[in-house]
Amino acid sequence: MTGAEHCAVDLGEGVGAAFLTRHRGVSAAPYGSLNLGLHVGDSRDHVVANRILAARALGLAADRVAWAGQVHGAGVAVVTESHAGRGATSADDALPGVDAMVTTSTVPLAMLVADCVPVLLARGDASGVAAVHAGRRGLLAGVLSAAADALRSDRSRLLAVVGPHIGACCYEVGDDVHADAVSAEPALDARTTAGRPALDLAAGVRAALHRAGVTVTAEVGECTACGPDRWFSYRRDGVTGRTAGVVWRQ
Repeated sequence: MTGAEHCAVDLGEGVGAAFLTRHRGVSAAPYGSLNLGLHVGDSRDHVVANRILAARALGLAADRVAWAGQVHGAGVAVVTESHAGRGATSADDALPGVDAMVTTSTVPLAMLVADCVPVLLARGDASGVAAVHAGRRGLLAGVLSAAADALRSDRSRLLAVVGPHIGACCYEVGDDVHADAVSAEPALDARTTAGRPALDLAAGVRAALHRAGVTVTAEVGECTACGPDRWFSYRRDGVTGRTAGVVWRQ
């Protein structure tokens, strides 16, 4: 088995960052094949094997990667060397109740996604990094600003890359959800390709990062719902796997 397929992104010298695709893992349908989520009904052995393949492809040790117990909120965990490997082989051991992790250590940080926006952050001098899971609820709760605050750096020196996520083309929502979300974050306002009310998560993320003084250096602008050959999508498939955004200090 070759290394897991991934999309490497540039967060500056001294920082590694990548988004995993769904390819080159060992899971069977509907989790085929590089499912990294331990909480979605897939075989634990398959997921652990996939996490080892993913880490190997990125040049990391799987037993050092820290994983979060995500809840679609704005909680942030400050990861130290003592947290290395948290959640690597058991969802029960993941850092509880957080949708952002920051560290100044060399512990790699991983955030699971299957439509929500994975955002990876780094200080310009590579002295700290963060991984964020920014769905609609987390975005509106202020998870990106919270992560930027937790890096404890001059925000003008913070860089970000935005990963693959469901596009406005496919993220249809009800009128009430649309109205409430747009009232809180006008940049979210959008319509699907069929003209129905939708949310533009990428625009919302960019607006939140801009207000936080964070510079977006790159975006992987692929819609997860439109790309079944490359990405998992909960909105499209329901029962499915999870990919991840991973960031680490080299």
